[in-house]
Amino acid sequence: MPLQNVESSASTPAPRLQIHSDKHTRSTEPHVHMEAPAGKAACSKHIVLVHGACAGGWSWYKVATRLRSAGHRVSTPDLAASGVDPRPLREVPTFHDYTKPLLDLLESLPAGETVVLVGHSLGGVNIALAAEMFPEKVAAAVFVTAFMPDSSSPPSYVLEKFVEGRTLDWMDTEFKPQDPEGKLPISMLFGPLVIQANFCQLCSPEDLTLGGSLMRVGSMFVDDLRLQQPYTHARYGSVRKVFIVCKDDRAIVESFQRWMIENYPVDEVMEIDGADHLALFSTPAELASCLADIAEKYD
Repeated sequence: MPLQNVESSASTPAPRLQIHSDKHTRSTEPHVHMEAPAGKAACSKHIVLVHGACAGGWSWYKVATRLRSAGHRVSTPDLAASGVDPRPLREVPTFHDYTKPLLDLLESLPAGETVVLVGHSLGGVNIALAAEMFPEKVAAAVFVTAFMPDSSSPPSYVLEKFVEGRTLDWMDTEFKPQDPEGKLPISMLFGPLVIQANFCQLCSPEDLTLGGSLMRVGSMFVDDLRLQQPYTHARYGSVRKVFIVCKDDRAIVESFQRWMIENYPVDEVMEIDGADHLALFSTPAELASCLADIAEKYD
């Protein structure tokens, strides 16, 4: 089905952007209105947008449209068993298998080309793996209210800390084993109640309908990620990182986002007020503005 850029008509306070420098970067102001003379951006970059669990590349439709209109090249890959990828989850036994479409995209880049790699939610672990494997191809890794591994613990660590913290009421989320032996990852499917209450409470009714229609069974792959070695300081750790805090997120709440930043400091922190977990839907202009500014700054 064609996707339309439907904005919410609800009366809500205008979102605000804030930027903080943490390690080596300077503080700058984002440009909320992106303009591209003659259809081209003054600083056109390749931006790769990676979706979260149970979603697909379609979830970036508002942000991707804005970035493309500003002249950037944008890729929105479907991870394995996600979006329009035809594989069922049972054919994706490991997190590496799940991430392979993204890894294939980076591997196919011409020599010397770099991308701004953006991960939302669980997509943060996908871009961390990609940065570990192809650090020379990543100009910056951007975590949008996303799980951000460190370089001293297995990549499952942040997911396990999240579950232990009990900050999310999972409500009608369904977790099911895929096989009697337990060799396959536990499946996960978000229900309509948790989506509306904790993921998309500031989204339009149209976006709720869209998300509910296109959602697929996914997994957090925690058991598999627990078996992996930490991503290394020399590779993953060498990639510049930006974290975008969504201050009204009820899924990965702000306090846990701040904990991840404290656990593994980044080069820059940006904030979007009025953004729920699906900032891709609720504050697309502000999010696109942040990403455009990052693409211009991080060569």
